[in-house]
Amino acid sequence: MDSELSAQLKQVLSSLQLLLPKPVAAVDWALCHAANWRRHSFGGYLEPVESIEAISLDDLLGIEEQKRIVVENTRQFLAEYPANNTLLWGTRGTGKSSLIRAVLNNYANKGLRIVQVDKSDLVHLPDIVDSIKRLPYRFIIFSDDVSFEVGESSYKMLKSALDGAVYAPPDNVLIYVTSNRRHLLPEFETDNRGAMLVNNEMHHGEAIEEKISLSGRFGLWVGFHPFKQEQYLSVTRQWVEKLFTRQNSSLSWTAEAAEAAIQWAYDKGDNSGRIAYQFASRWVGIQLLQQHTETP
Repeated sequence: MDSELSAQLKQVLSSLQLLLPKPVAAVDWALCHAANWRRHSFGGYLEPVESIEAISLDDLLGIEEQKRIVVENTRQFLAEYPANNTLLWGTRGTGKSSLIRAVLNNYANKGLRIVQVDKSDLVHLPDIVDSIKRLPYRFIIFSDDVSFEVGESSYKMLKSALDGAVYAPPDNVLIYVTSNRRHLLPEFETDNRGAMLVNNEMHHGEAIEEKISLSGRFGLWVGFHPFKQEQYLSVTRQWVEKLFTRQNSSLSWTAEAAEAAIQWAYDKGDNSGRIAYQFASRWVGIQLLQQHTETP
């Protein structure tokens, strides 16, 4: 009987070990500039990001105004002046997430740090903030590619944090969010039907107000829009020349490259900054490989 009880206890302990998180050392923020919030059964913990993409503000082309606004707001925050929570919204591939990483790389030596949080984990904002609020750094809580359905618990928590009514982050924390949607929620054709009776909604205007109430709580909206062809080609040319320079190559932009870049965007169905960089990487790589192959 004792052996049977012992075996059962071992089985229970083994099951509990699967539920408990692995021991994780505290983040050394002096050496680590970013961390991810990792969820487990009973909460979560901060996991250091070992390496961050080496992207600089100068690498982000065609979004000068967006860079200016976000950098200006971040500098205010680092100087302990009033600054705003920020929503970066717009077309995919236009540099929203890259801009946040570039800002971190540029200002980490000024005390800027980032905690990246998945949308579904925003319910843990109080726990996340509690772990960093007394540290001598300035933290951006960053959630990437966010969209909600009305009523989600993460939606309610983020709304509360931005509003400061029930829960407000401390002075050393700002919230930056990126989304393809300006209002972070799905929008439908029926939203534009004014006071018409839609799906038995008696107070249609109130429903629309609820949809825009979250985005309205961000102090800054920074819009990212599709490139026109001229702008796309300009950005693509800059990337091609930049990549050739990094390879110490004398090759440069040509009319053939421009034609290929236009076709590349047509095939992709997109002419964003991401597509420009992808074309430049492909084009420069092929040209360098051909040059190397032809060299005796």
